[in-house]
Amino acid sequence: MVQFQLLWEYFKQYMKARLEYRWDFISQFFTDLMSQAINLVFILVVFGHTQHLGGWSRYEVIFIYGYFLIPWAVFTSFFNLWGFNDKYIIRGELDRVLTRPVHSLVQVIMESMAPESLMGVLTGGIVMGWAVWNLPLDWAWYDPLLFIMFVLGGVAVYAGIYVALTSISLYSDSKSDIQPIVYNIGTYGRYPVNIYSKIIQFVLTWILPFAFVGFYPASYLLGNGDWKVYAMLTPVVGAVFFSIGLYSWNRGIENYKGAGS
Repeated sequence: MVQFQLLWEYFKQYMKARLEYRWDFISQFFTDLMSQAINLVFILVVFGHTQHLGGWSRYEVIFIYGYFLIPWAVFTSFFNLWGFNDKYIIRGELDRVLTRPVHSLVQVIMESMAPESLMGVLTGGIVMGWAVWNLPLDWAWYDPLLFIMFVLGGVAVYAGIYVALTSISLYSDSKSDIQPIVYNIGTYGRYPVNIYSKIIQFVLTWILPFAFVGFYPASYLLGNGDWKVYAMLTPVVGAVFFSIGLYSWNRGIENYKGAGS
């Protein structure tokens, strides 16, 4: 309960600070929107030359992309760890964090969050709605509950992977180029994995399981039973990878020697 209260207080302070520069806040929102729109235009261009992509129709692929935007938006809002090395390791801010009686990762998350990225949830919902309007879907009463479960599982997958990658900085003060590479791999999860080679499918399922963020849950919601088992595994995979990330972080904190060492 205390953690949620702290999160709320950090959120209020963050929004007060961001709204001091409203145009910067608004411009970032439109920049994110344009980036998502470009990816959507790419899908439309592809389907301008073909009717199906790996057996998936235009609106099915659009649905998968729209669904992916939702867990991605939640992840980027609360696990904004891109600048961790510069702020917390090189500048020594982690030393301050470690003097407080709240888990270090919780503090870093609260100090680095970017709530404006949650607008991606709305964007994803609109894209999905557009696709659903053009698809003959018949959802059961429990599908919205599964949708929430899938989204949380996808967020946990992303969070676990990036927390584990960020924890590398706790062993060294040098910058790592791994995160941009993993980010590029993560974009593959926006589209049907069966359009890729078997090796890429294996990587996206069991090594860096970004297919559980977008494709597998979305395929279930589209009524495709071929990947139903994988979709149902989404919360499990999320829990496993988040546990790995948390373990890596805690071990890294134990190894951390401080800014002055």
